[in-house]
This record gives sequence, structure tokens and C-alpha cells, in this order.
Amino acid sequence: MMRLFARVMLAMCLAVAAGFNVQAQTRPKVTSLGPDFPKAALFVGNSFFYYNNGMPGHLTFMERAVDPANKAVYRNTMVTIGGSGLDWHDMDNLLRPGGLGAYSFDEQNNVIFNKPGRQYDAVVMMDCSQCPIHPQLKDAFATFAKKDSEIVRVHGMRPVLFMSWAYADKPEMTESLAEAYTIAGNANDALVIPAGLAFARVRKLRPELNLYALDKRHPSPAGTYLAACVTFAALTGRSPVDNAYTLGLDAGTAQLLQKAAWDTVQDYYGR
Repeated sequence: MMRLFARVMLAMCLAVAAGFNVQAQTRPKVTSLGPDFPKAALFVGNSFFYYNNGMPGHLTFMERAVDPANKAVYRNTMVTIGGSGLDWHDMDNLLRPGGLGAYSFDEQNNVIFNKPGRQYDAVVMMDCSQCPIHPQLKDAFATFAKKDSEIVRVHGMRPVLFMSWAYADKPEMTESLAEAYTIAGNANDALVIPAGLAFARVRKLRPELNLYALDKRHPSPAGTYLAACVTFAALTGRSPVDNAYTLGLDAGTAQLLQKAAWDTVQDYYGR
């Protein structure tokens, strides 16, 4: 009887876990940027990046937390326009030598002039929140994902696409966005960061945990931290679980988001 009960409980747990695993129909071709993982990245996108004092900045804190001996090498910059699609950004101009990333600041606010030449290892790109699946905008998404990926490579950097999340009141967007980003990533040999799938996972695991701002689109602090955890896992190949930087969230919430991010990345990349 006890063995039967254990088997039933295991089957129930597996069924529940499977329910959290929302995926794109297409599988990603690029599943890692290693062994030469990027340490400096440019994030090109919109307000989904810049909410809550900027997701890339929180990513930097996470990277430095796990490698304090080399924390000076981790650097993330964002270039954002509210409501923008990729077609609003002049990628070639952003990556011109001597422009963005030519200098930065240390913890004492001293100016550090970075080595001339390639200022970033990777460029992470996000289209507007519905552009990849909008009937009138999805062609522009495909066009500029290709165009910008080519420009990034010309400048000696690696293109990465950031899969955004569904609106709080339109969860059905998740799978469509996941599919659109995965197809674009495969078409351009680019890594895709599955943030949208992580949002869907957490919403099923903990529906009472609010990942959204009042507009039901932009991220709450918890949503920004989840996005940072997924990005950390995808770009570094490391688990965010037990990372010391938590964006001020309580320990239980931070651990939940860290594990959900890691599980999502593992599932999406098929590891």
C-alpha cells in the first residue's frame, strides 16, 4: 500500500512539474556561448529592460557576486527607448569604435578608460513586447533580427535575442513569443534568453507572486530579478541558485526565482 501511495504521489509530482514546462515548439540550435562566456554585454531594447533601475545593472551585481576576484571585468550597458522595436535602433552607430563602452566607472566612481576596439563581447536584443507576433510588425522583427545580428558580428561581437514575456492578462502570448524568438535565433545562429518561459513557469508555481507592474506589462522588482536570473544563467552557463545578490527580495522569493530561472534555462536548452 505504501509503495502504491509513493508511486501515485510521484506521478502527481511529475504531472504538476510538466505543467510548468511551457516551451516553444521549435528547439533552439544555439544553447551556450561557452567556453568563452561574455563578460561585457550591450542590451538594446526598451522599457522592459530599464524598469526597476535597469535589469542589466542587476545582472552585473549577480556576476560580480560569484566572481569577486574579477568583478572589474563584468560590465553591462543598456540602450533603451520606451516602446521601441529593434527597427528604432541604429545598431551600426551604437557599435562604432570609440562610442558606447569607451569608458566606465569603478566602485569609487573613478573613470576607467576601456581598451580601444571591441567594447562588448555580446549584444542582447529585444523587440517591442508584441512586435514579434503582431501581424503588422512581425516581418520587421525578422528583418531587423537578421540585419542587426549581421552588424553585431561585423563588429566582432556575438548576437543574442531576449525572449520577452506575456502580459499578465494575456498568458497565451507566451508560446507565440517563444516560438517567434526561437525561430529568429535559429535563423541567425543566435542564443535566445528564455525569460518569457521563466515568467510562465513562476506564474504557475506561485500565482500569488506578482511579476508585473500595475500596467500588467512591465516587470515588478520580482519580475526584473527573474529576468536577471535567466539572463545570468543563459550568458554565463552558471546556476543563479544561491547567488548572494537578491535585489532586496526576501530569501524565499529570491530562491524561488533563482531556481525557476535555472530550471527554465535547462529545459529550454535541452540539458
